[in-house]
Amino acid sequence: MLNKYARAFFTRVLTPFASFLIRRGVSPDTVTLIGTAGVVAGALVFFPRGEFFWGTIVITLFVFSDLVDGNMARQLGRSSRWGAFLDSTLDRVADGAIFAGFALWYAGGGDDIALCAVSIFCLASGQVVSYTKARGESIGLPVAVNGLVERAERLVISLVAAGLAGLHAFGVPGIQYLLPVALWIVAVGSLVTLVQRVVTVRRESAEAEAEAAEAAETASGEAQTGAGSNGAARTSENAPRGSEAAK
Repeated sequence: MLNKYARAFFTRVLTPFASFLIRRGVSPDTVTLIGTAGVVAGALVFFPRGEFFWGTIVITLFVFSDLVDGNMARQLGRSSRWGAFLDSTLDRVADGAIFAGFALWYAGGGDDIALCAVSIFCLASGQVVSYTKARGESIGLPVAVNGLVERAERLVISLVAAGLAGLHAFGVPGIQYLLPVALWIVAVGSLVTLVQRVVTVRRESAEAEAEAAEAAETASGEAQTGAGSNGAARTSENAPRGSEAAK
């Protein structure tokens, strides 16, 4: 849902920066790779040590590369299957690193096995949610559903909560509980989104099969009608000749 509205806004904001990089000869693929490396470093260096504020700052600086590289490709007229594949694949890597960082913290210094498990579930469910849409589209279905918690929502909820929770290190009391709440929200929302997409694919698949069966039945009926018409025509043509022979 956020992706629908926020992407257009940030694309406009980041267009001048994308143009600047193009003038400097930077390629969209380079931006994608650097952005992913920055997100992974921020997540796996800071989060496992409980440094959520600084980790979130680093990740935020790099996470917008997902919009910048696409903007650059459009300006250059270089949108390609390879670029789309690379971008989508590295998005999954970045998302996995963020929730892996949370899981490592709760498995270690955070000392909370339940939240470690929730973080792992967020990691896994996020990957599966993305896969269901990609797989549905690969078999020719539109997968026409936004879902309750998509990638944009997962990132915004988890990173905002992590950044605010990091303020506990600066003496803000009680705010560290925001991150556990956010992880539970993302986990439940991801599960709901997964169910929404599975149900949508099931419905669209059934509709596509019904339409295909109806089209096949219609084509078969037309073929039979055509064959019957041709047989009647041949009979009609033969009848006069038989009559003339009798004379």
